[in-house]
Amino acid sequence: MPAELTFAAPRRAKPPRHLADLSPEERRDVVSELGEKPFRAKQLAQHYFGHLESDTAAMTDLPEASRDRLREALLPTLLTPVKHITCDNGLTRKTLWRAFDGVLFESVLMRYPDRATLCVSSQAGCGMNCPFCATGQNGLTRNLSTGEIVDQVVSVARDLARGEVAGGPGRISNIVFMGMGEPMANYRRVLDSVRRMTDPVPGGLGISQRGVTVSTVGLVPAIDKLIAERMQVRLAISLHAPDDELRDELVPVNTRWKVAEVLDAAWRYADTTGRRVSIEYALIRDINDQAWRADLLGRLLKGHLVHVNLIPLNPTPGSKWTASRPEDEREFVRRLEAHGISTTIRDTRGQEIDGACGQLAAAEG
Repeated sequence: MPAELTFAAPRRAKPPRHLADLSPEERRDVVSELGEKPFRAKQLAQHYFGHLESDTAAMTDLPEASRDRLREALLPTLLTPVKHITCDNGLTRKTLWRAFDGVLFESVLMRYPDRATLCVSSQAGCGMNCPFCATGQNGLTRNLSTGEIVDQVVSVARDLARGEVAGGPGRISNIVFMGMGEPMANYRRVLDSVRRMTDPVPGGLGISQRGVTVSTVGLVPAIDKLIAERMQVRLAISLHAPDDELRDELVPVNTRWKVAEVLDAAWRYADTTGRRVSIEYALIRDINDQAWRADLLGRLLKGHLVHVNLIPLNPTPGSKWTASRPEDEREFVRRLEAHGISTTIRDTRGQEIDGACGQLAAAEG
């Protein structure tokens, strides 16, 4: 994006280089520079992405004398779990991570009968300043590296594969970039992490691109860049209001790219990829949940490849923002469906474990 459209994080020390930061070619170069045979890079990647193993001491096909050197160069410890908290009989698990520099961020695993979805963070904090969002209230600390994003997935996938999460052994099927941060404001690292997640083993984790959702509050130039990637990830637009007057307040970046511009970019994405766009809409009592706003939203979306995901607001402590009344929620759904808009209400998992992203990090910090 042009410089004036970037959302820069404060300058901080960089996370250590990790295998997940690098392409297969770059991994081979690093291994060769260490004096090791280039094929060791593929062995490391097979362990990390294929066997979900980060400890070189357990990689018995590597020469014992090389393991520490390879670990330091390509598999340093990026994330340390501070705590896991669970609800839904253990099927929902939020993890608070601490990075090398002490910054905190979160991921949430949600297990369902037919899938396991991991919600990952792309930034520590967020610079979008949406007033109803716990993360936005705390500002942006820094972008996460590609390795830090991917390592959230690998670490949780390891626990899942080893049966350390309720429900028995399993595998992650879906990734959603709906944790802390604005993914499109960390565009390059997010796209690199998507490639690591979706490239076949040992290049990556082998998760289907169609199982990955990237959300944005509406950074239009970044959406156009994503269109040019010709990927099959799902695009989710965090809209939250159909009219510019209210959206300027709820999603301040709307003062730069208005509702019509954001939706036009979404339709370009749908037309290019053939993938249905998801419209995320947090229902906030007496703020954006009026029946007339449902009708306006329905008229804006009608005739497009789109699905509306209504989100009962998970209120943050001390906030004036709270969830809609059940009757207003039902009427909002009814109005959208009357316009022929496919609509669901998001499962409200995680409320009793500070489910809104940013709550746990704020409390710990």
